[in-house]
Amino acid sequence: MKYAVVTFGCRVNQADTLGFEEDLLARGAIPVPPEEADLVLVNTCSVTSTADQGARQTIRRIARDNPAVRIVVTGCYATRRPDEVAALPNVARVVVNDDKPRLLSMVATDLGMTTAERFGQGDGACGAAIAPGIAGRTCFTLRVQTGCAERCSYCIIPETRGRPRSLRVEQVVSEVDRVAAAGFREIALTGVHLGSFGRDLAPAASLLTLLGALSGRRDILFRISSLEPMDCPRELVDLVASSEALAPHFHLPLQHASRRMLEAMQRPYTLEYYSSLVDGIRTRIPHASIGSDVIVGFPGETDADFAQLESYLEESALTHLHVFPYSDRPGTAAASMNGRPAGAVVRERGRRVREISSRLTRRFRQSQIGSIRPGLTIDDGSTVVTDNYLKLRIDAKGARNSPVRVRILSDTEGQLV
Repeated sequence: MKYAVVTFGCRVNQADTLGFEEDLLARGAIPVPPEEADLVLVNTCSVTSTADQGARQTIRRIARDNPAVRIVVTGCYATRRPDEVAALPNVARVVVNDDKPRLLSMVATDLGMTTAERFGQGDGACGAAIAPGIAGRTCFTLRVQTGCAERCSYCIIPETRGRPRSLRVEQVVSEVDRVAAAGFREIALTGVHLGSFGRDLAPAASLLTLLGALSGRRDILFRISSLEPMDCPRELVDLVASSEALAPHFHLPLQHASRRMLEAMQRPYTLEYYSSLVDGIRTRIPHASIGSDVIVGFPGETDADFAQLESYLEESALTHLHVFPYSDRPGTAAASMNGRPAGAVVRERGRRVREISSRLTRRFRQSQIGSIRPGLTIDDGSTVVTDNYLKLRIDAKGARNSPVRVRILSDTEGQLV
């Protein structure tokens, strides 16, 4: 069987897709472009209406370019609007998030595949082990938690991902051993609400417990994906500062700098708390990358609210921003709020925040010139991603997935040392 996988959205979806890829390859399936595939898996996002639209457009394009293809759709959009997704052309099956672990067995049964189709026909890498390069990646994305019990007023994800569920620490360690044995040198730890890791377990654990169990390794660099501000205590920052196994790379969603907007968004912290956290990380780990998410155009956002956001971001110790124009999600508290800014206003605010992000990134990259950082080669070996998330070109070509040390020469250039 020839297959393709298309993924939208967050690192959690990326981690799920890696699992699909592993399972398909192990069954003897052969990866091809969607227009050549017998089966296409589309892993959707639903964090915004644009994400929904992108999934629909992609599914229609795949069906148009490959009329005989069978399309299986999963992810948050498929979970939130299964009937809507099932009505799209060539969709043979819709699989909700809770059924993702059983997706391939469900597909095989549902679509009436024969044993030969299910396990390959001898020309694929049947039983092939995971290896760097799967889905084009050198960093393995490992989902250690899913689900969320927070109730941010704009977010539908608690409805599509369900209650928080964590892997046991020993399960994570076992999976890390497997991934490291396959040759990966970097793992991104991810979850829907990563900071809640372990709270649902008996006995309870924590993200700090998990990181402590991993922090002594010398064969893997671990990146912590998006972490809510209230889930990043000083002890965690100190652990990252003291361990070569933990990347000095934080992503801490702010969403807004106006107290009024944070309260309307039902975010459980203040700007003062957030600012103190970011400044503390910058003091403790001067070379750390610190990214954030920002929403513009939230219902009720005034010029004064936006001015507070601009003012904080411009002077902050952040290094890059992901900017999201507010998008209504039916079923959320924010969907019934009044006072939405006009579309042209939201677009202009988004543009201004993206410009701030560019300045923050430039400032951080320039601050790192002259320093020497560990990193990993990607692509054809002529590019390095450093532990603090800088992407640099180097005057060399070789094997990707090689640990190196690189001196930062400019905003974009590095030299192996």
